[in-house]
Amino acid sequence: MPAVSETIVREYFELHGFFVRQQRKYIAPTRREDEEIDFFVLNPRHAAAGQPLPFVLTSDDLPAIARAVVAVKGWHTESFSSAVLANAPEIFRFVEPPVFERAAKAFGGQGQPTKILVVPALPQSREARAESIELLKSKGVDAIIPFHTMLADLIVQIEVNRNYQKSDLLQIIRILKNYDFFKEPQLELFKPKRKKKSTTSGEAGGMKE
Repeated sequence: MPAVSETIVREYFELHGFFVRQQRKYIAPTRREDEEIDFFVLNPRHAAAGQPLPFVLTSDDLPAIARAVVAVKGWHTESFSSAVLANAPEIFRFVEPPVFERAAKAFGGQGQPTKILVVPALPQSREARAESIELLKSKGVDAIIPFHTMLADLIVQIEVNRNYQKSDLLQIIRILKNYDFFKEPQLELFKPKRKKKSTTSGEAGGMKE
């Protein structure tokens, strides 16, 4: 499962134009090392945003990320509730100072990379969701991306008339779409929600009945 989860994350960032470097190609001999950074990602087309990034990222937020360290937690069995997070301190090892020293060597340049955690899901209830977000922030996580966001984007973007033979994941998605396992109504549900543009007072005043 870790290999599948990491493949999803790699394909997602590459889909959005990031250069992706894997932390290691081998299975770590110790649990601690295995639970640090999974990927370094670099955005060559970085466009600074005029406002801080939201904590729960969507695909629309990616252009504002210059570089990031990414940890992947692909459990796919439960949401990241505050209780789960409190009982799994290893989740936060990727934000520890020694990790950033290695990240700085990998990236070079100045400034710290964004610390991104890829998670199965946050709790559904507003209160439990807020508790999880506050706990993640307090531990030093800058942002999270749910797997649903990544998979939804991949499903929507893959074209049936293209042959993705160099990527098993993308080819499987393409085959499923080709044989109508993703119907059009389902694709509408998978499409990432786009941010609504705010209507200025001038535009509102200029509208005619």
